[in-house]
Amino acid sequence: MELWFSEFHAPDVKHSIRVNRHLYSHKSPYQQIDIYETPEFGKVLSLDGNVMLTERDEFIYDEMITHVPMAVHPGIKNVLVIGAGDGGVVHELARYRTIENIDLVEMDEQVVEACRMYLPENASRLDDERVHIYFDNALRFIRRRTDEYDLIIVDSTDPFGPSESYFTKEFYGICYNALHEDGILVNQQGSPFYQHDAEAMQRSHQRIVSTFPISRVYQAHIPTYAAGYWLFGFASKKYHPLDDLDAEKWQALNLKTNYYTTRLHKGAFYLPAFLERLLEEVE
Repeated sequence: MELWFSEFHAPDVKHSIRVNRHLYSHKSPYQQIDIYETPEFGKVLSLDGNVMLTERDEFIYDEMITHVPMAVHPGIKNVLVIGAGDGGVVHELARYRTIENIDLVEMDEQVVEACRMYLPENASRLDDERVHIYFDNALRFIRRRTDEYDLIIVDSTDPFGPSESYFTKEFYGICYNALHEDGILVNQQGSPFYQHDAEAMQRSHQRIVSTFPISRVYQAHIPTYAAGYWLFGFASKKYHPLDDLDAEKWQALNLKTNYYTTRLHKGAFYLPAFLERLLEEVE
């Protein structure tokens, strides 16, 4: 008998992956956590039935949410990461020797423990001496911070359920206050393809535009996410993601990547016409 994991991307669309073994299943106080072993995508982390990452394509998401701001801001030393309990974003950040401190705020301790056990490559840099993990509500945590961070990365689940508060105008305002005067906020913006997701993306973008003087959306292609097409938001008090890109300086770091390049960085901000129209409707 074959075992398949299926995730609904829309009411009439689902994505299925054949499963070899169901490695982990736990109902935490916040969500259902599952880890599967699959022949095509390796290990798969699912929260409440939604794919968070697979070993096969997680590098795309983690590189694009991390290296884009790092190639723009010349002096990032203090970083706040919200969510990302799997450790992938921290793993990419820890490759930069210039970063002095990484605060990781994750509401669900069980996600971190499960990933330490079953996704050790992702979680391997969570023990870096620069990393400080706080199991807390991100809104409560950030309210206590003012003018503290150079970069905030919001690696939350989609804007429904436990993470809905991370897509509000109040949340973006609190992030604005927690950033230095030249700080950058990067967040995942979901997929623009299916109507439900597109509307959520528009709401989020509208709230960010009303909070930050510079706000742009960029894209990546991630096979296991909805429609294989994903968006990120770049918001800043000072730096423009294209005008202030220092490609030569980033390339001089000699960081080996599997998806991100400075050429791709530029192209990621050139969006298809239908997406430009969706964004213009709320700007």
